[in-house]
Amino acid sequence: MAQLVAPPVPARAPRILGIDEFAFRKGRTYGTVLVDVENSRPVDVLPNRETSSVAAWLHEHPGAEIVCRDRLMAFTKAIKQAAPDALEVADRWHLLQNLSTAAEKTCRRHRACLRRPATTDAGPLPTAPATPLLDRVRQRHRDVNELAATGLSLSAIGRRLQLDRKTVRRYRHSDLEDLLASARDRGAGLLDPFTDYVQHRFQAGCTSSTQLYRELIGLGYAGGYHVVNRYVGSSMN
Repeated sequence: MAQLVAPPVPARAPRILGIDEFAFRKGRTYGTVLVDVENSRPVDVLPNRETSSVAAWLHEHPGAEIVCRDRLMAFTKAIKQAAPDALEVADRWHLLQNLSTAAEKTCRRHRACLRRPATTDAGPLPTAPATPLLDRVRQRHRDVNELAATGLSLSAIGRRLQLDRKTVRRYRHSDLEDLLASARDRGAGLLDPFTDYVQHRFQAGCTSSTQLYRELIGLGYAGGYHVVNRYVGSSMN
């Protein structure tokens, strides 16, 4: 059986260094790949994606002037520790993802002016059928606004309904139709049982959709990454 021999690792990092994670076993075990961006060639592979491992590599291989990375918080911490003078930039995929998220958020923000009443010759089109998720959104919107009308603060409403303050604020200041549309977009309720966990982790400082998606998979979430990314991008601000 032929064996692949890894090329020697250069003593210095390339001028433009790419850092990204990859899965040995998706959802469980991950490593880090380091790439010479200008030559499109791999430089080294690390057995994990920990801040300490990446920082140690950068200390041992100085010279990176620009670091192109994904949004994993461990990577930016490592760069600040071991290569503080390097310029950090996002990779092309994440730039396009950010653009897509910004466009979607803009459309959501202006949903009212984009909305047009749908009609047929027989009259208005029927509304979408009710689902437990949509019923829950309607009830939550009603409860939040009824309590707000009594003069309760957002924090007090959150304690009364056992909701995060950000959730209360969103239901207090968002149009019901926008909330229903957002709920439909979240994947027919697949994410709904996990939104409180996502909000808790987000407040704790975990703002990476990728990392949150991995954690949710471990908790039994069966939806797609795009649902989590859309929820973080549009619902957590």
